[in-house]
Amino acid sequence: MMRIVTGFLGLALLTIAPLEALERPDREFKIFQFPSHMIPRIDGQIDDWEMVPETYIIGTEELSDTVKGRGTNHDPEDLDISVRVGWVKGLDRLYFLYEAHDDYWNMYYRRGDIFEIAVDADRSGGPNIKNPQMEQWDSHFAFKGVHAQNYHIFTPPGEGRDWAFVWGCQPWIGNLPYANHAYSYDFKEGESGRLVLEFWITPFDYAPYEGPARAVVSKLVENALIGLSWSVLDYDEDKGSYEGFWNLSHDTRMATDASSLCAFKLMPLESRFRKTLEAQWEFQVLDMERRLVAFKDLSRGEITSWSWDFDDGTTSTAQHPVHQYKEAGEYIIVLTVEGPQGSARRIKVRQVVVR
Repeated sequence: MMRIVTGFLGLALLTIAPLEALERPDREFKIFQFPSHMIPRIDGQIDDWEMVPETYIIGTEELSDTVKGRGTNHDPEDLDISVRVGWVKGLDRLYFLYEAHDDYWNMYYRRGDIFEIAVDADRSGGPNIKNPQMEQWDSHFAFKGVHAQNYHIFTPPGEGRDWAFVWGCQPWIGNLPYANHAYSYDFKEGESGRLVLEFWITPFDYAPYEGPARAVVSKLVENALIGLSWSVLDYDEDKGSYEGFWNLSHDTRMATDASSLCAFKLMPLESRFRKTLEAQWEFQVLDMERRLVAFKDLSRGEITSWSWDFDDGTTSTAQHPVHQYKEAGEYIIVLTVEGPQGSARRIKVRQVVVR
């Protein structure tokens, strides 16, 4: 399916939107936007998540076992989970709060209970673990997990084991500065109890084997849809076989094919966290030789007037002006907006530079 999106200056750009390839097309899940001054602290506690409305909570009732044949016949006495997902505008991270009650926690070092995450932030789709057109080890080092990532997160890891196994050729994405995590639980191997796992990961459009130097982090944009799913592999006393592959996509292929993920929307900041009037803007140098710069207003609220000061003795009252500088320099730009709620301004110091 083709779609047309609008670029910086309103230009039409043709992109591919493979939404029809995602699983559960009738269901769109939501990712909560945290205010930039209320970013969750990764400490294994849930207090930072109490602001997230219940409508964002995804529970066991949304999962289906597609391996052992149990479908949606859940037994909350055996396993009961809830997941909340968040993001922060300007930080290309996905935050997770995973809460689970299990009647038997398995920490066996080779397998054990697992919370599996698969993410394809740019919705490129298609296989992401094996490339049938490549030899096994060529596929592993050049393809596996490169354009969409899969994390097998051990719940809990037990003594001496890493918190997660990245199912791909790039284990570096599971560590700081690309991921962080914290657990909270008070049970032992084989006991029942409640686990809290808080973590964030960085999605990548391109995550190569050799490391982050050439990697491309996925840009998370408000109102955009990403591909995301998870599964819970519940091992009880039998350490060699799980009792269920409970997954959100209702399709086992979610583990290996990014087209089998679900659609998640990166939600805007809720009105309770917004200022009634807030000035904001961005710019793009259109032609460096001509010193031609385009300014785009991103302000929020009811606005009746815009006033731009370009720091060269000239001003504009257009909402989205294009300005030509006569001289090279580093400029301090001021946008002032006014409306029924008052006025606000945004100043950017020496970010606009022309030569």
